[in-house]
Amino acid sequence: MGWAEAVDVLQHAVADGVVPGAVLAAGICEGPDAAGEPQRIVACGLTGQPGAAGRMTPDTVFDLASLTKVVATLPAVLRLADEGALSLDDPVHRHLPAFAGAGKDEVTVRLLLAHSSGLPAHRELDRLPGGPQDRVAAVLAEPLAAAPGSTVCYSDLGFVLLGEVVAAVAGAPLERAVAELVLDPLGMASTRYRPPADWRPRVAATEAPPGGGPKVGVVHDENAEALGGVAGHAGLFGTAVDVARYLGSCWLAEESLVLSRAVRTEAVRCQTEGLDGRRGLGWTLRGDRWDHMSVAWPRTGAGHTGFTGTSVAVDPVTGLWAVLLTNAVHLGRGRSGIVALRRQVHDALALGPL
Repeated sequence: MGWAEAVDVLQHAVADGVVPGAVLAAGICEGPDAAGEPQRIVACGLTGQPGAAGRMTPDTVFDLASLTKVVATLPAVLRLADEGALSLDDPVHRHLPAFAGAGKDEVTVRLLLAHSSGLPAHRELDRLPGGPQDRVAAVLAEPLAAAPGSTVCYSDLGFVLLGEVVAAVAGAPLERAVAELVLDPLGMASTRYRPPADWRPRVAATEAPPGGGPKVGVVHDENAEALGGVAGHAGLFGTAVDVARYLGSCWLAEESLVLSRAVRTEAVRCQTEGLDGRRGLGWTLRGDRWDHMSVAWPRTGAGHTGFTGTSVAVDPVTGLWAVLLTNAVHLGRGRSGIVALRRQVHDALALGPL
């Protein structure tokens, strides 16, 4: 087992039609100089675009989907907390006064990050009339489905609100705030919301909406698209190299350019002990029902997945990390092969030499 086995698993998945293509990057950060630079990276398969743009490369740009939660929104919130602009235990209504209603005064930034706020998982915002601000208003007005802190429910709505918190506290639109707080300081030049037209040849295609062609450079998530392509829960595009740099620089380096050791430690500590899930701040922890990291991955690991076929995993104790970016959703939503593929890849990486 090891890197060679992981690559073999990935190549077989492409050949068998589990995913059109993929980029896998992995490494072990053993010191400050190693942080964030892939020790290994491989690209295989197709982007779903025609012609010369059809071959996956390490520079392929992916719709990161819900990796937005931990690559953009989470570090932006934590950096604002480090700077004293907000506290993790602030009531959300302190920053978003329109977030009002039964039980909502007990909902904190921390509970939103840990998916234990009591908000429901999802609403079809794209079916609501009006523009992005009307849909944000609908999220602010959404009633709680459970008492705050009583249960774990993975909630896109909670991260939509966190994106609004970042914008309100930073005094800038979310897109700009994330760039200034996270992406630019880390040198993530190939990661952003709403990728420009000249990136299009590098972008992996996602699913085709009814009656149309595959989305290329337009966010796959319908709610994020309805919010103008920029949201706290989805909308970010990026490369495996950039995401690797983020993992190393923010979560594994001895000293991070953007986050203190205190907030990094708090983020990977279980915030939901005694509840029906194991969540850090933003992160999925080992043993949670959405844990994709495989039995072999270190028990101190943290990770996250994205609906388009993306995932990250990191272990702050051993320094082991992996970025697996695919455009599995290009083949249609509801395909389960990506779940097994993630676990097979992480098994191989955890059990053998890189």
